[in-house]
Amino acid sequence: MSGGEIHRFRIWWRRRLGPERRATFSWLLAAVFVVLFLAAGSRIGDNVLSGPTATSSSSAPLVDLTIVHSAGAKGALCLDGSPPAYHLLRGFGSGSDKWLVHLEGGGWCQSLDSCSFRKSTPLGSSYYMERQVPFMGILSNIPSQNPDFYNWNKVKVRYCDGASFSGYRENEVQDGTKLFFRGQRIWETIMDELLQKGLANAKQALLTGCSAGGLATFIHCDDFQALLPNVATVKCFADGGFFLNEKDISGRRSIKSFYSNVVQLQEIDFQNVSLGRNHLRQCFFAEEIIKNVKTPFFILNPTYDFWQIQHILVPAESDPEHAWLRCKLNIGHCDSNQLKTLQGFRDAMLSSLSEFKQKKNGGMFINSCFVHCQSLYNQTWHSPNSPRINNKTIAEAVGDWFFDRKETKEIDCPYPCNPTCYHMNLSQLSKS
Repeated sequence: MSGGEIHRFRIWWRRRLGPERRATFSWLLAAVFVVLFLAAGSRIGDNVLSGPTATSSSSAPLVDLTIVHSAGAKGALCLDGSPPAYHLLRGFGSGSDKWLVHLEGGGWCQSLDSCSFRKSTPLGSSYYMERQVPFMGILSNIPSQNPDFYNWNKVKVRYCDGASFSGYRENEVQDGTKLFFRGQRIWETIMDELLQKGLANAKQALLTGCSAGGLATFIHCDDFQALLPNVATVKCFADGGFFLNEKDISGRRSIKSFYSNVVQLQEIDFQNVSLGRNHLRQCFFAEEIIKNVKTPFFILNPTYDFWQIQHILVPAESDPEHAWLRCKLNIGHCDSNQLKTLQGFRDAMLSSLSEFKQKKNGGMFINSCFVHCQSLYNQTWHSPNSPRINNKTIAEAVGDWFFDRKETKEIDCPYPCNPTCYHMNLSQLSKS
């Protein structure tokens, strides 16, 4: 997916939806753009990231899409009824018996209308998914870009259910609308297939995910460990999945309401994901989920997560005068009062992480960059110009934690103290 293709998608979006419907589907728009960014990778880096020129992705392997055609018999279907899919890059050498499974992100849908629209995108149908995607960052097979995991078996599980691989509603017709809410079945079916392809014999395994896939990593971490032999070393790593249950600038908890709608629509039952039923809706937040996770876990998150700032702290309905628009697109355009609010959001994240910080088997890399997912870009995962805390890249921190080389709980100083940060500049996406 090239930068030009992203531009064409934006034009298509504007023609298909008028201003009122675009506002209604702003969550989906943001999710699709995040997925397109990650698919395009560093080829659009100069248009999105301020700072040094992005690392080229020309050397990244293109990995074919595998459709799970047998999934329908198990009720494992994308929103539109198409079969789920994944990309598999085989490991080699000492990595032949090691597995890294990445869960794709892309937001959520919380109404029949938004889920119906979503099913005509790659986030709701395998019919629209790219047939090949580049593997970069933590999925790279190049040692200089991915020193600890380059030769592992690596899987990218495509996201097409709209509820972080966790919903299950048996009846596919609601109010005359046909949609399949089968994220839990998709998870189970793809894991079964991967087990048959060698995952069952893994000596080391890492479950990871970005954004909504990061949240899915919290949800399914212990399930993943239970699938593998007791002798295997199994850990989990969530990138940009620690979404805060915080009030927006108008005093409403819009994200809590949104998640509640997702849980109710898709009939998410947290008994299926190792959580208590009495936490049904509260537990769609990572802060609550992690309290019950027993598997060793690593959390990567920026304290100025641009997606969370745009959709949790300052959603469109909380800022009718658009006073925050320039700030939400580029942290360098925030005024002193806005920066004070952002520092309060940072404090809330650090407070939410305080209990997890005490876990002996936990790892953290909490930086002060205006970004969202960071593990899938070469330049943010591991490169000469990567973001660092205490002179350590994200890849080095995750590797130190996974292989027990040293305790890794890195917390950055407040913005703008870290000169190694990449800060997203989304201003160009607001044009045309």
